[in-house]
Amino acid sequence: MPIDWKYAVVLILTAALITFFIRAVPFLLFGRGRKMPAAAAYLGNILPAAVMATLVIYCLRSMHLTRFPSGIAELISVAAVVLLHLWRRNTLLSIAGGTICYMLLVQNVFHI
Repeated sequence: MPIDWKYAVVLILTAALITFFIRAVPFLLFGRGRKMPAAAAYLGNILPAAVMATLVIYCLRSMHLTRFPSGIAELISVAAVVLLHLWRRNTLLSIAGGTICYMLLVQNVFHI
């Protein structure tokens, strides 16, 4: 069933406003020289690594190392991400390179 265009516009505008509000809240709370609470600064430092670790665990959770070739494409792609990140220190390049590596391996090398 197709969605009415008015409903789609309202949905997109609502999502855009909520996203803008969420992004503006830190500036409203901590702008104009106000000191950021220690807890917020700590979370700002620790959460990026925690989120990345959670994503790695989520992506690798269904690997079966006892069945060939399951897991080989994943491990090669993880190695590609690590090497790209050590080489260029660019998160976007690392993630994109790992994704491209994985898709090429799954579709062309380890397809079953």
